[in-house]
Amino acid sequence: MRTALLALVCLSLIFATASAQGILVPGDADGDKIVSDEELELAEQSYSEGKITSDELEEIKHIHEKYPITIVDSADREVTIYKPVERMIIQPTFEYEPVFILGALDKLAAVTNTAKKCFFYIPGIEDKPSVGEYKEIDFEAVIENMPDVYAIGSTRTIDEVEDKLNPIGTTVIVLDLSSLDTFEENFRTLAKLMEEEERAEEFLTWWESYLIDIREKTANIEPKRRVYNDYANELPWSTGARTSGIHDAITLAGGFNIAGILDKLYYVEVDPEWVLEQKPEVIIIPAFHDYDPSASYLTGYQLENGDNAKKFIDEASQWDGWKQMDAVKNGNVYVLDGDTSFTSCKAVIAAVYMAKWFYPEEFADLDPEAIHREYFEEWLSVPYQGVWAYPQATA
Repeated sequence: MRTALLALVCLSLIFATASAQGILVPGDADGDKIVSDEELELAEQSYSEGKITSDELEEIKHIHEKYPITIVDSADREVTIYKPVERMIIQPTFEYEPVFILGALDKLAAVTNTAKKCFFYIPGIEDKPSVGEYKEIDFEAVIENMPDVYAIGSTRTIDEVEDKLNPIGTTVIVLDLSSLDTFEENFRTLAKLMEEEERAEEFLTWWESYLIDIREKTANIEPKRRVYNDYANELPWSTGARTSGIHDAITLAGGFNIAGILDKLYYVEVDPEWVLEQKPEVIIIPAFHDYDPSASYLTGYQLENGDNAKKFIDEASQWDGWKQMDAVKNGNVYVLDGDTSFTSCKAVIAAVYMAKWFYPEEFADLDPEAIHREYFEEWLSVPYQGVWAYPQATA
């Protein structure tokens, strides 16, 4: 019996990554996806006989000590992971940056073309295989890259994705890292998958320290600054409602999003007369773009100055409806890179810019650009450059 089990162990090591049927765990001989004490002992014997390498033995030991693990994903499903995640593919663009923060780019087996365009400044991302656009995934390419885990942002397509990927042994998880309310919990889940829990806690300590400072300084300010956010560079008179990332950022900064009172979720088109009636004191323009190299971006890593943003503000300030607002008359119109509020790990960046704009006296010593630089260089390990806010808010 022991000899037969040893043979099975060796076979499992040989075929663990070659099979396309189900999850195979190195060192697991009996097919229960768990490396038992006896199976570890047999793997050690295989190593002593020269049948497996020291790296293979260390992998089996690691699985024996740490796995299986169980996570609860954003769909409130318990998902069991039986071996280290070495090959992950992410569909939603907003989930990439948390992976970069964890220093886990090497664990992405492939990436979307959308992610390559958005994060072109991340070293190594261009060399990753592509799996189509985030809204048009090439599942043949996904299957070719054999991910251990495939992450989606909601349950909307989960049945379809699992039908395609479960047969090759890929675990599909739902992971929403765009919602501020659940960011910390889901970021820790991602870190557990990446085995980067310590790095995650370091980041969350940094992230929370700035948010606590802002909350404390704005808690007793009444009334709050009335803020209108307008996707003017793409969809004029469209605004982020109460479940949008920009709403979260405005609220974090101690502002009052006038669209937050609407019975709408995410984004809504509003009537210009309604906006005037709300008497906004500040206008925030979240600058989104389609990553066309020829476009006149308002913000971005590739820009050397804020000329485009200034020109856009000057033109928008003359629009009918806008030029009547006190926010425009008082020069309180600002451009902020839209992605700073789209991913909750960057909510702190949007919040510090806005807090400085909303309450310059209370935040006289706050330097948003310095914090943004720290985010790039400390957490993304990328040199800081570009234009992300205009007019720039400095100490």
